[in-house]
Amino acid sequence: MLSESSSFLKGMMLGSIFCTLITMLGHIRIGYGNRMYHHKHHHLQAPNKEGILKISEHEHMELSKSFWVYCVILVKPKDVSVWAAVKETWTKHCDKAEFFSSEKVKVFESINMETNDMWLMMRKAYAFDKYRDHYNWFFLARPSTFAIIENLKYFLLKKDPSQPFYLGDTVKSGDLDYVNMERGIVLSIKSMKRLNRLLSVPEKCPEQGGMIWKISEDKQLAVCLKYARVFAENAEDSEGKDLFNTKSVGLLIKEATANQPNLVVGGGCSDMAVTFNGLTPNQMHAMMYGVYRLRPFGHIFNDALVFLPPNGSDND
Repeated sequence: MLSESSSFLKGMMLGSIFCTLITMLGHIRIGYGNRMYHHKHHHLQAPNKEGILKISEHEHMELSKSFWVYCVILVKPKDVSVWAAVKETWTKHCDKAEFFSSEKVKVFESINMETNDMWLMMRKAYAFDKYRDHYNWFFLARPSTFAIIENLKYFLLKKDPSQPFYLGDTVKSGDLDYVNMERGIVLSIKSMKRLNRLLSVPEKCPEQGGMIWKISEDKQLAVCLKYARVFAENAEDSEGKDLFNTKSVGLLIKEATANQPNLVVGGGCSDMAVTFNGLTPNQMHAMMYGVYRLRPFGHIFNDALVFLPPNGSDND
């Protein structure tokens, strides 16, 4: 009897391990049709400052009119305080910003996704095509993120939205490169169109991503996009510093002060940073003051490029 019980337990353990491996391989070794594609993510860099300063005033104006960023913020009722701060601060600098919520919230206008599942919310937001023909870049964020949209547009100056790619802070998991949702995700119009076609193909872009456990929404997005040959790219400035940050400015400065105080200015954080994460409502308002109200003099990028807000915007 003891021998039979032992054999049964061994069989159960081996079966569990086998199922786990099958699930992991199903997510990591993603192909397109019957072929496998391997991709090592690129490090996309912002234009260098010397080139931008040489652009004529006429070219500045034309460039400012050619970038239209549609911001998607995924929210839940528990986020209501920071949701209010996001609505009052950086989203005013998007060409269009909309909140997609897990349920109807009376105090704020939002598009009700009728689900608490973040991946399903993301899928429905991507399928939302009311304004898609009016924008060429799509920025997806959570309410704890603070974004500097002008820096995002600056980074995208030399990027072609008709090419299939998406970008942010790239993380590697096995053979899969994906963009970290915590720091914000940017998709070109081409990648959005390819993704939208895949959303109705469950064998390539399923609503539920795992047999045994659920993988994160940013990994599920990468799995779907990989079928469409749209790959994650890492966003950096011209010096190789990351533009999408997982921490707040205050925390980054605190860490730099503790480790290398002489490098706080011009240290680990890029001058052209696009996002910071984990901010409280008060910190968001403080960031708005520092970014848009406080006027430092002598900075080399000051007035080098102006992006005009859309008509009727309350952009401050």
